[in-house]
Amino acid sequence: MTNILNIKLIRNDAKMPYRANEGDAGLDLFSVEDVIIPSGQSALISTGIQMELPKGTEAQVRPRSGLALKHSVTVLNSPGTIDEGYRGEVKVILINHGKEEFRVEKHMRIAQMVIAPVFQVELAQVSDLTQSERNSGGFGSSGK
Repeated sequence: MTNILNIKLIRNDAKMPYRANEGDAGLDLFSVEDVIIPSGQSALISTGIQMELPKGTEAQVRPRSGLALKHSVTVLNSPGTIDEGYRGEVKVILINHGKEEFRVEKHMRIAQMVIAPVFQVELAQVSDLTQSERNSGGFGSSGK
């Protein structure tokens, strides 16, 4: 697997994703537009980039903790998955859970993107599954 993420800027005002600090897992994604997101509403925000992911990977689009803490703004479908074969513009769905409108400004860091390996599996239909200690215990079943 190669570690090269090919990025194409499709707008003159687009910014390359980047890591704020060496060793960070996430690459910051930037808005290329000014958008107002009313309280309780969501918006699709353009980044002005397209990319070609390395074979066997996905991009996970995740919230920025600062936006979540300071403004109650987060990525709606977190983490949003971008599949290896997608070549369209990277866009981010932001939702404003805050009490006031939120202004997305051009070149603002709006999300972070983590490139992760994808484990491909073969599907097998079976009539029985092996038992486990947890079995069908679901939400809250661990008692913690």
